[in-house]
Amino acid sequence: QLQFVESGGGLVQPGGSLRVSCAASGRTFSTYGLGWFRQAPGKEREFVAGISASGITTYYTDSVRGRFTITRDNAKNTVYLQMNSLKPEDTAVYYCARSPLGLRVGRFDYDYWGQGTQVTVSS
Repeated sequence: QLQFVESGGGLVQPGGSLRVSCAASGRTFSTYGLGWFRQAPGKEREFVAGISASGITTYYTDSVRGRFTITRDNAKNTVYLQMNSLKPEDTAVYYCARSPLGLRVGRFDYDYWGQGTQVTVSS
């Protein structure tokens, strides 16, 4: 049974940086696309960033492009999201997920999800 364990969330001031990680156990995910999503209170879960199985191709939603970077280490079964120049509107619970279809934007293309980690951007 595949399981994702996220870590690295927390409280950071506007303009600061944070890196969240997501480690998989049970099975390797090296042949799957991976993504990060986020959900703020009262809002739907939204796509943030995705990465192909090889790690060569990445894609970002417009609001984070140039500030966030998604990477993966298939040897460690881990995917990362480096977040720089954080803004209060980035506050949300961040989720990692796996897609058997490769790099995808739609959340219904993802079949396994982590439990989420809270990121709060506030002064």
